[in-house]
Amino acid sequence: MSASDTAVPATGGPPARCGVAATARGGWWGFLGSAVNAVFGYVLVTLITRALGAYGAGAVFTGVAAFTILCNTCKLGADTGLVRFVSGDLATTGGRKVGALLRSAVLPGAAASTAAAALLFLSPWTATALLPSLDPDDAVTLVRLFAVFLPLATVTLVLLGATQGYGTVIPFVGVEQIGKPVLRVLIAVPVMLLAPGVLTLAAAWLVPSLAGFVIAWFALRRCRRRSPGPASGPETAAAGRGFWAFAAPRAISSVFDISAVWVGVILLSSLATSEEAGIYTAVGRVVIAATLLQLAIRLAVAPEISRLLAVGDLPQACHLHRVSTRWIVLFSWPLLVLLTSFPGTVLSLFGPEFGQGADALVVLCIASAVNVGVGNAQTVLLMAGKSTWHLAVTGVAFAVQLTVGLLTVPRLGVLGAALSWGAATVVENLVSAALVRRHQGFTIIDHGYLLATLTGLCLTVPLVLPARLLAGDTTVGLAVAITMGFCAFGISLWRFRTPLGVSELVGVLRERVT
Repeated sequence: MSASDTAVPATGGPPARCGVAATARGGWWGFLGSAVNAVFGYVLVTLITRALGAYGAGAVFTGVAAFTILCNTCKLGADTGLVRFVSGDLATTGGRKVGALLRSAVLPGAAASTAAAALLFLSPWTATALLPSLDPDDAVTLVRLFAVFLPLATVTLVLLGATQGYGTVIPFVGVEQIGKPVLRVLIAVPVMLLAPGVLTLAAAWLVPSLAGFVIAWFALRRCRRRSPGPASGPETAAAGRGFWAFAAPRAISSVFDISAVWVGVILLSSLATSEEAGIYTAVGRVVIAATLLQLAIRLAVAPEISRLLAVGDLPQACHLHRVSTRWIVLFSWPLLVLLTSFPGTVLSLFGPEFGQGADALVVLCIASAVNVGVGNAQTVLLMAGKSTWHLAVTGVAFAVQLTVGLLTVPRLGVLGAALSWGAATVVENLVSAALVRRHQGFTIIDHGYLLATLTGLCLTVPLVLPARLLAGDTTVGLAVAITMGFCAFGISLWRFRTPLGVSELVGVLRERVT
């Protein structure tokens, strides 16, 4: 998809077709990126756990967790704000306010991340509290290493949010989902062979951030050259105020969002053991991989919904949400069924001790089925400008997760962390779906959704379950289940390709991307 695909309102053709096609194209790129990210993320976790064991890997991933939370905190919600405001401004004014929006977004994020990095350098007690089982000197060095790269990673995310506002997911996919994961593995392999250690492998994870920043900066420049827009007018003075009225609540809710992924690692490292933190990280990787299509569609659908809402086309925005949810349900639920049926076999690929996380994987797969089932309701909430509502929802969900985690992690370890994340996921997604349905009119249940449920779930379970009961949680059982389940799934997919929306999803690949 070119940067100009959604730079102007869709006045020359059917808006629904334009939005669906743009989302499908972006979804394919996002799916490719998510697949690469999942594969190389899996490989990296395997390399680190094999080199350091669950104990050493837990220390590295605790650092990664803290870094990721801080990075998403310091961007102050500016990346999501740019997705919404840049796409809306391009649709309504041709890009008159984009320059002012970029200045309003980038500078505060850079300042906040630099200040946070400085605090990490000046407070070594933070490192020893975060990594109590690691040698104090190593813990301080590890945290300071992460601090060096914090401003670069933060600003990169903000710049990539602006490129998404221009209607292209390619820079984000290229940097965050392909470039960084591939480079991390390429660097980690020689490091593991020549100098394996907590600090060296953490450095291998961090170094690609520098390349990511450079690529994001050039990608945004290219987008702006393609759609420069008219000269800024005096009305752009108000751009910053409107932007931060939306971004400020999103800044807090983004902390809750990313903390939901990583807080379990931190709780396990602090209240249980680093070994359990390493196991939980592996479980989380598998779950994220299972929902990669939803993440891919989210990247593409956000600017399209924002554009449609900016020009007042609510019916077509609702249609786009329904179609994209149908795609997500159709392809994600069969994979979740397989993971729920064979959790031990999947986790054993990380190492024999990781089989302890089988129950946790089942819990998170069930919660993810709810997440997938409501589609990208949270994205709709944000693109409709309801960042305050989104903050309230994520705040409640995070409170649930933290409460359940503090009560269950000391007793149940990895399973307790999974229960806390699963409970938060269910609460957050069901409440978000109810809000967008009641106050925005976005619905997902129609004939196509019910057919996707039948194809993706009701046909898969009866074929996978016998394989699990007869062969057990084994490699043979998993292979038989995949063969039987996906044969039936593929036949149904072809038979009902039009009402399922698969024809639209595949058809856009044959169109020339301008």
